[in-house]
Amino acid sequence: MIPPPWTPPPNPAFAPTHDLLTPARDITHQHFQAGDQVVVLKGVVSGELWGDSMRVVAPSWHTPTGEDGWRVRDATGGAQSYVTAHPRYLVHLSRRCPDCLIYLRAMEDHLLPKYAGHNTLIDCGWYTTTALGQLVHIADARSGR
Repeated sequence: MIPPPWTPPPNPAFAPTHDLLTPARDITHQHFQAGDQVVVLKGVVSGELWGDSMRVVAPSWHTPTGEDGWRVRDATGGAQSYVTAHPRYLVHLSRRCPDCLIYLRAMEDHLLPKYAGHNTLIDCGWYTTTALGQLVHIADARSGR
């Protein structure tokens, strides 16, 4: 299920969960285009995946991975309206592409059973934002990339 289009409560429950799928995801920069609406999956709420909905704005170098990334805009603003993200962190919301649907389904199969019956917002602790406005997955931060 696509994450709901609402702003989660300010303090989700933090439940570090190992993410085997995102670091191994093979999605190239060309998979996305400026104007695409995307989501960065961050956890689970009430039996569904949730994350931050954003719009792809422009190509941008993703310093933590040393690869092409995308500058994305969070329409709700917040502490940082614009961040740079690696393509493997993004999932299409604006169109149903097979690659994103396969990844979305795999994330559902991986996460939803772990948090069945939890009605609170669960943040799996996968992402941080650097001082340079770069969204970084914990696996990329730990690998020294």
